[in-house]
Amino acid sequence: MSLLLVLGLPACGQVVAPAGLARRDNASRVRSTPPVRPADPALMVLRLTLAQPGWRGRRPLVAPAPRAIRCPQVKCVALTFDDGPFDHTGPVLDMLAAYNARATFFVVGQMVTEQTGPLLRRMVSEGHELGNHSWDHPALPGLSADGVHAQLGRTQEAVRAVTGVTMRLFRPPYGATDDKVAGEARREGLAQILWDVDTMDWRDRNTPLVARRAAGARAGSVVLMHDIHKSTADAMPALLRDLHAKGYTFVTVSELYGTRPLLPGERYAGEASTGRR
Repeated sequence: MSLLLVLGLPACGQVVAPAGLARRDNASRVRSTPPVRPADPALMVLRLTLAQPGWRGRRPLVAPAPRAIRCPQVKCVALTFDDGPFDHTGPVLDMLAAYNARATFFVVGQMVTEQTGPLLRRMVSEGHELGNHSWDHPALPGLSADGVHAQLGRTQEAVRAVTGVTMRLFRPPYGATDDKVAGEARREGLAQILWDVDTMDWRDRNTPLVARRAAGARAGSVVLMHDIHKSTADAMPALLRDLHAKGYTFVTVSELYGTRPLLPGERYAGEASTGRR
């Protein structure tokens, strides 16, 4: 396991997202928790089955059917989580399930172990999207092309072995990318996903602050968080409540872009950042 992750040193949010991507730190008013629908009982049974320690891929994973969500007409926001799975991923998934919310998890390959495999299978069974976040979180522009290829390829294989899923999205660690990284992402069939709302949760382990920053999302935003931090897991009830009260639908990155293809190697930072809403 990477010392970067265990010791809590600066993670993905250290490098600023592409120029012009706004941060919104406006405080949200306190609201009472809205009523939410309980998770589908069938999915709960499937989740418990997949979480059994003896499950090693012998039974196929069954993801929920794709949803027909028209994000240009609906207020959508894509919550994304980097660097896991880890100890606090389970509570994050619990809160997402309470709101029937779907999210995207960018996985670090070396975090895929026998102990964390059930979390990845749960993500798939509950309709979340998986993305590649490198093998051990280096700044990829500093590596050779072969080094970048190995970082992406090893992670693809690790996740595929545990879930059967071939990931189509990639988030470069620290948001650091260049033409070489883009070329290797293209070779692996991965679109590069950045963000337009940075909660800075890797730096500020402050639960109310993280919740307020996330609640500053706009329609079409991609929100950056990290499921390895307890403070982020603790922020989930407030940020989900506040965004739900504003009428947002919680979608995966692919759902956010709908029928428009996410092209391998190309960079995307949310529809809110493009002005196409």
